Amino acid sequence: MLASHYHINTLKEAPSEAEVASHQLMTRAGMIRRIAGGIYTYMPLGLKVLRKIENIVREEMDKAGALELLMPVVQPAELWQETGRWDEYGAELLRIKDRHQRDFVLQPTSEEVVTDIVRNEIHSWRQLPVNFYHIQTKFRDERRPRFGLMRGREFTMKDAYSFDRDEISAQKSYDIMYDAYTRIFERLGLRFRAVAADTGAIGGSRSHEFQVIADTGEDEIVYNPDTDYAANIELAEAPCLIAERQAPTAQLEKIATPDATKCELVAEQLKRPLCDTVKAVVLATDPIDDKGKPQIWLLLVRGDHEVNEVKVSKLPGFENGYRLASEEEIQDHFGCVPGYLGPVGLSDTVTVIADRTVAHMSDFICGANEAGFHYTGVNWGRDVAEPQVADLRNVVAGDPDPTGTGTLAIQRGIEVGHVFFLGDTYSKKLQATYLDKEGKPQLIQMGCYGIGISRIAAAAIEQNHDDKGMIWPRAIAPFEVVICALNWAKSEAVQTASMQLYEQLKAQGIDVILDDRDVRPGVMFADWELIGVPVRVTVGDRGLKENMLEIQQRARGENEKIQTSEALSYITQALAQQ
Repeated sequence: MLASHYHINTLKEAPSEAEVASHQLMTRAGMIRRIAGGIYTYMPLGLKVLRKIENIVREEMDKAGALELLMPVVQPAELWQETGRWDEYGAELLRIKDRHQRDFVLQPTSEEVVTDIVRNEIHSWRQLPVNFYHIQTKFRDERRPRFGLMRGREFTMKDAYSFDRDEISAQKSYDIMYDAYTRIFERLGLRFRAVAADTGAIGGSRSHEFQVIADTGEDEIVYNPDTDYAANIELAEAPCLIAERQAPTAQLEKIATPDATKCELVAEQLKRPLCDTVKAVVLATDPIDDKGKPQIWLLLVRGDHEVNEVKVSKLPGFENGYRLASEEEIQDHFGCVPGYLGPVGLSDTVTVIADRTVAHMSDFICGANEAGFHYTGVNWGRDVAEPQVADLRNVVAGDPDPTGTGTLAIQRGIEVGHVFFLGDTYSKKLQATYLDKEGKPQLIQMGCYGIGISRIAAAAIEQNHDDKGMIWPRAIAPFEVVICALNWAKSEAVQTASMQLYEQLKAQGIDVILDDRDVRPGVMFADWELIGVPVRVTVGDRGLKENMLEIQQRARGENEKIQTSEALSYITQALAQQ
């Protein structure tokens, strides 16, 4: 491919709405062009990257025994109504009507459609197991699309669905997909972690996220550097930090704390460590039938900890959702404004749940349920009834590993893949059954496995870039090698040497582009540093007079002069090491 025949249109500046590196650099490099909020055209360079990602994913899915099909972008509402997700999914589900006023959705995912296919196609145990996958456009109507391909509304995704006779075989299918995903991300050349995760809106009982490590990631990953333990912070178990509750040593005392509505301010005023304070969060759960009064809950975590909303959602009594209590509800049950709330002296209309660490605290500080006052010397059993105890908080760096070995660290990541064991979550709702060996109908057991193709491209840039541009891993770079032919139009020697190397690289199966454009060397080099091609070869009259070429590996950034006769060997070795 000659650059003069390709579409290369780089920009010096990124658009003002581009907040993260991947959005800025993909736009500047001419890989994507925005046509509406969260909706992009993939230009030739960007599409090349996506196709390379797709090919790796497709090869590993096929190797794992999955069968490719292609399900539609537009799906009938009836299937979503059967599973209940028509109402449950929320505003991200884009609902549309056809000319006959029939309801449809633009698919964000395909559990309903693929389960409908299976309930009509699979009838006997002999047809199982089976795993169907497709690579298709998805649409989620994000309230605030941002970060380019990281959180767009339209995106490309691979989703796969396994179907098995029983849970044992379904777990084997899950493990096969987990291993396939590991191979995919290793082949993509990305630093990643597979972490235990919450199943979220998809449902199911077992789940792992595949996270690309990047400082700009929205997710926090909890891991043990010395073991295999890793989990999303939403799911990571937070151990009790106090081995045993100590006996009281202080008397209960109400102390004035004017304008101290946060634990940090209370600790500062009282000259006590923040870890001596207890933070109060008041939640409400509404009755399912809208009859009766909301239940009020007081959740307590240590002052230096934060409540984990996912963990709260899994507590008994919170299954149907919860909300922050209103100021009116707080006044009714605590007789006080927020900022000074605590468990002492409450009526039985409020249920108190303490985090594991808080349950072992003694002589602690909490709100006195009176504006401008806090209690010190608070102790369970003596001053306040024993609470319900649960894991309520986010893990923090330095916490002990819940498995008992070492301590935990935290790093940021970008979720690019997710595997779920669904069980009969969808097959039960859609009555997807098969006849077992005895001729009895049984519910099919399902797994669900997603990879964000377009999101991987953005995540790779977030992980691999510098102030000059992108630094692509070889496997998904738009081109593996660029030959910059200086003064191409006027130098027969440059043309001859460039074309000779170009043909040699092509013969080796290397994806190479020859830049024959009539532009200044500085512009040419800046373009390819921005685009991030792994290896750049510069061919110029000055170097050819010495029988030399200049080669730069993008990740290393250093120029090396190599004998023309050794260039092919040097380039292939450099690529092999990436």
